[in-house]
Amino acid sequence: MELSVVVPVHNETDNVRPLIEEIDAALDPALAYEIVYVDDGSGDDTLAKLVALRAEFPRLRVLRHLRCCGQSTALRTGIRAAKGRVVATLDGDGQNNPADIPRLLAAWGELDGGAAGAMVAGYRKKRQDTEWRRLSSKIANGVRGSLLQDNTPDTGCGLKVFSRELFLALPYFDHMHRFLPALAQRAGGKVVSVEVDHRPRLRGQSKYGTWHRLWVGIWDLLGVIWLQRRAQVPDVVEVA
Repeated sequence: MELSVVVPVHNETDNVRPLIEEIDAALDPALAYEIVYVDDGSGDDTLAKLVALRAEFPRLRVLRHLRCCGQSTALRTGIRAAKGRVVATLDGDGQNNPADIPRLLAAWGELDGGAAGAMVAGYRKKRQDTEWRRLSSKIANGVRGSLLQDNTPDTGCGLKVFSRELFLALPYFDHMHRFLPALAQRAGGKVVSVEVDHRPRLRGQSKYGTWHRLWVGIWDLLGVIWLQRRAQVPDVVEVA
């Protein structure tokens, strides 16, 4: 297996089929890939729709959390179960465009020859969100970038490409998905951002409140700063 596309979802029953169809259409049929959905304790028909779609999309795998554990944990569940050497992640609400995945894969392959420590992050330069959401994200990205020095304009974009090996080597904590570029750099990895399409949400509702994310993000930011200051990336050579 070359590629695993991992999609965490919570109560996205109306977005499941359209997004899977887009993912399948965006990827080369000759590519050995799988689509791994993680249902994070949905209370609607998301799981039932995913199970029904497996007969139509044989590359689709479905995992389920019995209770909602959050996006970071759902991502980790999917990536741990992934069979591909390379992982592409995207949000399950349909705002990320799967047609951007091949470009991110190409950029990942060029970054240090596709080294295990490479990560390509999507950059939603033209966000299709409310004015308040755009403003709050702009402030959050500015504060985070100035403190972490991760040189990543949009860490909140769900569309990313990296090796499974890299992700599993990162420290795990709730909400870690918002700090993946900084964590990858902490581990000695290289990170580049690629501008991607961003679309308005057409179906369903956002699962995250701005104020909740703000307060949780402050504590998480302090934790990542602590991790950065204690990082050690040794240069290892084998002695004959």
